[in-house]
Amino acid sequence: MPTVGVSRDLLMKSLGREYTEEEFDELCFEFGIELDEVTTEKEMAAKMSGQDAAITADDELIYKIDIPANRYDLLCLEGISLSLNVFREVKSYPMFRVVEPASGQRLQMHVKPETLLIRPFVVCAVLRGITFDKARYDSFLDLQDKLHTNICRKRSLVAIGTHDLSKIQGPFSYEAQPPEDIKFTPLKQTREFNAKDLMEFYKSDLKLRAFLPLIASSPVYPVIYDANRTVLSLPPIINGAHSAISLDTKDVFIECTATDLNKAKIVLNTMVTMFACYCEQPFTVEPVEVTDSTGAKAVYPDLSQREVEVEMSYINARVGVHFEAEQAAKLLTKMCLDTTVTDGGNKLSVKVPATRSDVLHPCDIMEDVAIAFGYNNLPKTEPKTVTVGKQLPVNCFSDLIRAEMAMAGFTEVLTWILGSKSDNFELVNRPLDVNKAALIANAKTCDFECVRTSLVPGLLKTLGSNKEAALPIKIFEVSDVVELSASSDVGAGNIRRAAALFCGVTSGFEVVHGLVDRLMEVMGVPAGEGGYTVAPDNSDACFFPGRAANVLWKGKKVGSYGVVHPEVLARFGSLCPASVMEIDLEPFLTL
Repeated sequence: MPTVGVSRDLLMKSLGREYTEEEFDELCFEFGIELDEVTTEKEMAAKMSGQDAAITADDELIYKIDIPANRYDLLCLEGISLSLNVFREVKSYPMFRVVEPASGQRLQMHVKPETLLIRPFVVCAVLRGITFDKARYDSFLDLQDKLHTNICRKRSLVAIGTHDLSKIQGPFSYEAQPPEDIKFTPLKQTREFNAKDLMEFYKSDLKLRAFLPLIASSPVYPVIYDANRTVLSLPPIINGAHSAISLDTKDVFIECTATDLNKAKIVLNTMVTMFACYCEQPFTVEPVEVTDSTGAKAVYPDLSQREVEVEMSYINARVGVHFEAEQAAKLLTKMCLDTTVTDGGNKLSVKVPATRSDVLHPCDIMEDVAIAFGYNNLPKTEPKTVTVGKQLPVNCFSDLIRAEMAMAGFTEVLTWILGSKSDNFELVNRPLDVNKAALIANAKTCDFECVRTSLVPGLLKTLGSNKEAALPIKIFEVSDVVELSASSDVGAGNIRRAAALFCGVTSGFEVVHGLVDRLMEVMGVPAGEGGYTVAPDNSDACFFPGRAANVLWKGKKVGSYGVVHPEVLARFGSLCPASVMEIDLEPFLTL
C-alpha cells in the first residue's frame, strides 16, 4: 500500500475542524484508510540523511497515511481532504468540467508516426489560472512522484510532464528522433546537451539513472516540441529547463506520454482533478486536441461519468445486511458516487466520476456500501453451515505415497511446473501435442513457455544439475501436471502424478520396476488379472528400445517406466545410465 505524508495542520485546515490523533485514526479506519505513523519533518530528515540534515528541518507534524493501491485519487492532501469531507457529509462531491478556452481555439498536439517505435501515446490538458503556494506546489510535485511509482510503474507505462504554458507556444508536436538530433537544456542544468550525452550524464544520477534503460536501447528517443521547436521534455527521463513551472506559474500544461493509453488517461485525470480546485474557475480543466499518428483526433481529458447498474439483491447478499435502496444510495454518495434508485427500488444507478478509476465491477460498489455503513456495524452471525476443515483427499493420498517412496530410499525434489517447450518435449524425444499441452501466449522467457505434461523432464534436469553427486542418485517427485481438457470449465485440468528416477553405474531398471510394484501393493492394487498389468512398449522415444513398459489398470494406461535413452541423458548432461517411472495417482484415489 502506498504511504502518503501530509502536514497535520494543513489537513486539519482542509477538514475544517481539529481532530485528536485518536479521533483522526478512527476516521481513517471508518473510511478504509489507515493512519500509519505520526512523525515530524525533523525526524524524517534524520532517518533519511542523518542528524546533520535534521538541523534545518522544522518540527511540523506529519501524518503518514496508508492508502489502497488502486485509489490514485487519495495520493495527495487535496484528494484525501476532499474524500474525507464528502464522507463526513460536510461537502458534496464537485462536478469536474471541461471548459473550452476563452479564445475558442484549443491547443493542439500532433503525434508523429515515428513514436510507434518507442512510446506511441500522449494525452494532454491545461490547468488555467491556478494559484500555487509552497505547500500546493510541493503537493503537486509529490503527486507526480507517487503516480510515477504506482500506476506508472516507474515511468515504464506513463511519464508525466508539467510545463509553464506562458513560456511555450502551441501547437505542440510529439516526435521520435535520433538522440544526437535532440538538443536542449534539461531541468536544473545550465548548459545544453544532446540526448545521447545526456544519457551518459545521468548515469551517475541516483534518481534518474533508474529510468535510462526504458529508452537507452532504442535508435530513436521520444521528444516533445512547441511551435518554436523548443524542447519541452525528453520522456520518460527529464523535462526541459525552459518550460519549468514555479510558484509564479498561472497556466500549467500537462502531458503524459505512455505505452498504455488507458493508464495515461487515468494519470491525466488524476493530475487535473486533484488540483483543479486551485484554478481561477474551480474544478474546471481546459482540453487539448491530440492528433495521433494515423490522423485520428481525440480531445483530452475525458472527465465524463461512467454509469454502473447494481442490483440491491447483490449488495444485500454479499454485505449481509438488508439495505433499503435509498439507504444504500445515501451511503454511496458518502463515497463520492452519485447514486439514484431505479427499477422500483430493485436497482441502483451509480455515476462513477473520473477520479474513481478503481470502480470496475459491481463488487467495488458493494464494497463501498460496506465501508460507508461501517465494518464495525456489520452484525455478527453464525455460519449457516458447520464444517470441519481437513486436507483434500488427493493431498492426503499424495503424502502417503511420498512417505512410501522416501522409505524406499528416494529423495524428494520439487521442480517448476512451468518450463520450456524444448525441455518438455524436444529434449526427451516427445512430440509437442498442441491438443494436450497448455502453452503460454507471449511468453516473456523461453524458460517458461508451457505447463508441464510430465514430471520426467524436471527429474532429468535435477539429475543434470547434480551429476557430481555420489552414485546412485535416487530422486522422486509427487506433484501436478496439466493437460488440456474440453470437459473442464477453464479448458485444462491438473493431474496428480508420482515419478522417480534412479541413476547409477547400471541403469537400475529393476529398481524402478520394484518401486512401481511396491506402490501398487500399498495402494491395494493386486498384480495380474483383476489388478494391474505390465505391457512392453516401444512407442515412447524417451526410453531405450526394448527396455520400457506401460502400466495398465482396467484396460487403461496409468503409467510407464523404462531405461532412459542415452541421447536424452546426454542432452541433460548426464553420463551415467538411468531409469524413470511415472504413474497417475488419481485413478487409485477411491480404492
